[in-house]
Amino acid sequence: MSYVNNLRMFIRVYELGSMSAAARDQRSSPAVASARISELEKHLGVRLFNRTTRSLQPTENGRIFYDGARRVLEAIEDAESAVMDVTQNPRGTIFVATPLGVGRRFIAPHVPAFKDLYPLIDVRLRLSDRVIDVVSEGIDVCFHLGILEDSTLKVRLIADCQRILCAAPDYIARRGLPEDGAALVRDRHDCLNLRFPGAKEFQWTLITPEGPRRFEITGPFESDDGDVLTHWALTGRGIVMKPLFEVAEHLRSGALVPVATATPPLPVQLSSLSQHRRLKDPKVRLFTDYMAARIREEMRRAIDGEA
Repeated sequence: MSYVNNLRMFIRVYELGSMSAAARDQRSSPAVASARISELEKHLGVRLFNRTTRSLQPTENGRIFYDGARRVLEAIEDAESAVMDVTQNPRGTIFVATPLGVGRRFIAPHVPAFKDLYPLIDVRLRLSDRVIDVVSEGIDVCFHLGILEDSTLKVRLIADCQRILCAAPDYIARRGLPEDGAALVRDRHDCLNLRFPGAKEFQWTLITPEGPRRFEITGPFESDDGDVLTHWALTGRGIVMKPLFEVAEHLRSGALVPVATATPPLPVQLSSLSQHRRLKDPKVRLFTDYMAARIREEMRRAIDGEA
């Protein structure tokens, strides 16, 4: 499998544009990555990358070789998947990405049980609220919470998710209870916003009698971690927009109360995203099916208040 591993490393170096990034992606070292590329170049008798201390760029031969290498690796992976389907003995590593709240509550707790059922499958779980590039980051399945734009990826809807605006009683006592989105803007309420590098949405889309409308909210705090925003809201620092399943417990206890109820947030969807060909892999299908069922059940229990 040495040549296949060399191909795999070459593809990731090409896609990530960095020897060290590709090494991390393949759970290796930059020295090993460099050695694998050198071994490929020696075998082919051509240079695949132009390397300097500051940059790494594919040569024309490298660009030509990438297309063929990609097809070869995909053919090998498809063949392996077909054998696994026949033997019903799936194995290998799955790279999974998920938003922080969804990952902590619904996915991470069930990974060990999935591993017990399928001991030959390893799971690499990445939790982040930032936008994930499924293709360039080598992700097999990405769970996405939000309003999906047009995508070339295979999208599987798991659940529709109601969202709510809420704040702590202390905040409302100090700043008043806004009735709608217009009041949020007019009275300059402290709105706790989820922001991260590459984020496109800096407003809140709320449902008005005239239809969905975007409101330019303001506030002194923002974070790329949704759980941090919830904590700030609980301590009276402002108004937060959250999926109902994330704050249902706090709403039942009175630690948070709904605000601006005349203009509720636009609902979002929880979906899984994969490259079309990845879904041919039995271990990816198994993981997605397993987690989708548990997410739906856990989400229902969180909203209904079941222990």
